[in-house]
Amino acid sequence: MSKLSIRDLDLADKRLFVRVDFNVPLTEDGSTITDDTRIRATLPTLRYALERNASLVLASHLGRPKGKPNPKYSLRPVEARLRELLAAEMGRNVPVFFASDCIGDPASRAAAALPPGQVLLLENLRFHAEEEANDPGFSQQLASLAQVYVNDAFGSAHRAHASTEGITHFLQPAAAGLLMEKELTYLGKALESPEKPFVAIIGGSKISGKIDVIDNLLDKVDTLVIVGGMAYTFQRALGVTTGKSLVEEDKIEVAREALAKAQAKGVQLLLPVDNVLADSFSPDANTQPWDSSINFPADWQGLDIGPKTIEKISAIVAQARTILWNGPAGVFEFPRFAVGTNAIARAIAANTAATSIIGGGDSVSAVNQAGVADKMTHISTGGGASLEFLEGKKLPGVEALTEK
Repeated sequence: MSKLSIRDLDLADKRLFVRVDFNVPLTEDGSTITDDTRIRATLPTLRYALERNASLVLASHLGRPKGKPNPKYSLRPVEARLRELLAAEMGRNVPVFFASDCIGDPASRAAAALPPGQVLLLENLRFHAEEEANDPGFSQQLASLAQVYVNDAFGSAHRAHASTEGITHFLQPAAAGLLMEKELTYLGKALESPEKPFVAIIGGSKISGKIDVIDNLLDKVDTLVIVGGMAYTFQRALGVTTGKSLVEEDKIEVAREALAKAQAKGVQLLLPVDNVLADSFSPDANTQPWDSSINFPADWQGLDIGPKTIEKISAIVAQARTILWNGPAGVFEFPRFAVGTNAIARAIAANTAATSIIGGGDSVSAVNQAGVADKMTHISTGGGASLEFLEGKKLPGVEALTEK
């Protein structure tokens, strides 16, 4: 990693502005956190800084409050949960305070009064439209709260916002937190110097969101496996009709080009050889197995990969030394159509010799659902950010960090 890390800094008696990703799911009334994974993911960074006698000003967004205060999107419920998790992480109680705004008097007074070893959580950054507008004046107000900037919010690194990019013009050094460092190390190594054979499994519903990822990976991988809804667009490119399966008509030519590029590069591009077809999009639809080389019945649709495909993918995964997985193999929200996704998760988990990287979003839910999350080398916390990184794009929040 070429960027400065929190490990490279002397933190003693310093006040850190730490951009975290506490964009956690809440109950409808905004009172209770339903999944605290994102808070837990940043605990190693917070612990590292607190053990070195730093004080921490934490800033995050939550939801889409459209640039004005909305109690439904307050970070206040996070304050209580953070206090509990930090106490468990540190083995002692850590004082955690809450500022009713992220700029102005409430924030600056609370930050100035914060002694080493204590934590201040600011109210939702997006209660101000200036955050997403990357407004310099707003950035400067955030910067005035601390002496060092640390970004540990990889999930927001693809956005040039005031708290991810603008603030670094007024607050240096700007370093990566431990979570950010881990993301950049694993995703960067997969793209720059992966151990071979390198297998990427790309799934999900649409090719449009991932065509740039596919294009970039075809220059790096030995095998590219395409599953999920997007596989049916590829099947159409091969001249097979796919009934009522999800197909992006305007992307059939794009799929054809990807197939041609794979052939030209000597990359094995594996599509499903069989599918589980359903007569409706529902959890209790009638189903039948179907060979992918045969035209689908007109009123049926593919909702999962079949047993022969699972076998093929499992064999390829078993030989790999680097595995990247982004996107499910079927409609895994319906248990009957989660068979392929769960099988891929278990196959990856079984290969303990490989570096396995799970790229954000639904794939993370899938490995959790399959109960094998602890067997993966790295589970990315950034859905959109990891996709853009895998496309080969530069992420503004990463670019803004100080070079080593």
